[in-house]
Amino acid sequence: AAVPAGVLALLLGTLLWAPWQALHGAPLVELSGDQDFQLFLHKNLEFTRKIKGDVAALQHVVCDIFQLCKEEELLLVRQDLGIVQVPLEQCHSRTFQAEACFSQIHDGLRAYHGSLAAVLELLPGHASLVETLQLDAANLSSNIQQQMEDLGLATVTYPTEGPGPLPTFSSSFHHQVGGFFILANFQRFLETAYRALRHLARL
Repeated sequence: AAVPAGVLALLLGTLLWAPWQALHGAPLVELSGDQDFQLFLHKNLEFTRKIKGDVAALQHVVCDIFQLCKEEELLLVRQDLGIVQVPLEQCHSRTFQAEACFSQIHDGLRAYHGSLAAVLELLPGHASLVETLQLDAANLSSNIQQQMEDLGLATVTYPTEGPGPLPTFSSSFHHQVGGFFILANFQRFLETAYRALRHLARL
């Protein structure tokens, strides 16, 4: 979708370093009137909500099958596994920068797409749901990449602190706990991404 040159100039000149409160200024107020951008936001808010629901369904499966339901009971095991939360600090209220936030959501979705392979191995009886989740994560990542290109926004690359190669689990129990935390972390990631998209949609 074509975006007026003045809007792009404002975005590139201001949005990169704008804190959350500054998003109520001219750049995104003008952009908020762009129907294609609003359509993107509302469509992908619904898509993110759908993905969150699928992650929650898999969390219930892990709880039912392995009796792994509460994070606080597994924190010591998590330290041994080295599973970390994919960063989304650019999407938090005090440091919000839309271009950087979109980049982190895009990169994080790609990371979780890979991490879900461990969940797929853990839950072969629910392969169709895990594979759907992987496909949806890839599609949402592509949607964000396309929207950034449409807006003329550059992708900001951050050092990868999230999951790279899949962890090697020393036991089936560690694999179960690893799958539990991959899903729990992905759910938190999606909640932050959802709040960021919802904030932009309300401007």
